Amino acid sequence: METVLEGEEKKTAQQVAEKTVFSVLIALSFTHLLNDTIQSLIPAIYPMVKDSLRLSFSQVGLITLTFQLSASILQPLVGLYTDKRPQPYSLAIGMGFTLLGLLCLAFAHSFAIVLVSVGLVGVGSAVFHPEASRLAYMASGGRHGMAQSLFQVGGNTGSSLGPLLAAAIIVPFGQYSIAWFSVIALLAIGVMLRISRWYLGNTHRIKPKKQAAQREVVKLSKGKVFFALFILMVLIFSKYFYMASLTSYYTFYLMDKFQVSVQNAQVFLFVFLFAIAAGTFIGGPVGDRIGRKYVIWISILGVAPFALLMPHVNLFWTVILSVFIGVILSSAFSAILVYAQELVPGKVGMIAGLFFGFAFGMAGVGSALLGELADRTSINYVYQVCAYLPLIGLLTGLLPNIEGKKKQAA
Repeated sequence: METVLEGEEKKTAQQVAEKTVFSVLIALSFTHLLNDTIQSLIPAIYPMVKDSLRLSFSQVGLITLTFQLSASILQPLVGLYTDKRPQPYSLAIGMGFTLLGLLCLAFAHSFAIVLVSVGLVGVGSAVFHPEASRLAYMASGGRHGMAQSLFQVGGNTGSSLGPLLAAAIIVPFGQYSIAWFSVIALLAIGVMLRISRWYLGNTHRIKPKKQAAQREVVKLSKGKVFFALFILMVLIFSKYFYMASLTSYYTFYLMDKFQVSVQNAQVFLFVFLFAIAAGTFIGGPVGDRIGRKYVIWISILGVAPFALLMPHVNLFWTVILSVFIGVILSSAFSAILVYAQELVPGKVGMIAGLFFGFAFGMAGVGSALLGELADRTSINYVYQVCAYLPLIGLLTGLLPNIEGKKKQAA
């Protein structure tokens, strides 16, 4: 009788541990919104900085490269370290670096100081994303796709707000007004400290590697796992190289081809980024239902017809196509990330850091190379070349069907 009661108590405790904690997920999504709002100010102020510091497109690309590389190189290392030694207060510490970078950027009057400033913001991002992604996994209650999508929708919403805030505040009031956004960073630190307290009291939700491997086993050889991870990396390359052409140079493209003003170009950039935020939540829940491989396939390859059309239409249809591209493309990352975490169970932080880091790195390298290409040719030519990148989504067909293997194992 006692054994039965003990078994029931353990079962109840396990059920409690597996419940989805929406309050934590919403708080994480909100902090992701604040974090990425700050980060999105960097590309949003490019037209202003380019004019005031007399920068070339290549130098604009180097600013993005510095930010993305400082984030991408550190993220896998942070994830690997926190897999072994979780750091509940690392979120607030990371935002402290972001706050410092923000203040430096507000008073930067040379290209070198701009690079140092965005590098500090990149370090803050490197600390935030792997640990926040782990927390989303912990609070998911097994609904990993939904949790990652909810986490991502906050970040993408924040990214969309940057150009709008830049148009409303930074363009009229100047570079010094960037310092006003330190209030956002301080608010984020306050929310992060509350999340950290929940983290401290729920470390039992972090499954040991052996337990995770037993519960989430995917019977694939090491070679097949590495090959699948390689294909996922190539898909990340395709997505973020193409995204770099839109996030870093979309305003310049609209100003050059359609002679729109800086403020109007920022509003059109907001429309594209908001479309990404609106479509983000689709990928996770749909992936939980029909399989993440199919979501990845539709998300990346489905963009191709719209991307190929964009360089050849007028302003109205350019904006319309950017909305379709944003909604379709946005669901890819959360599906890719959860798919990779299921390939390598027990390494949630490391995989999150690796893929966030690689995504940031590809965006940075892409921005630098595309800036060089724009200097040598034209911004319109950049968009004609990048239109073919989504066709790499055909490689999704080489990924193994994990969900089918799980059902067979069950």
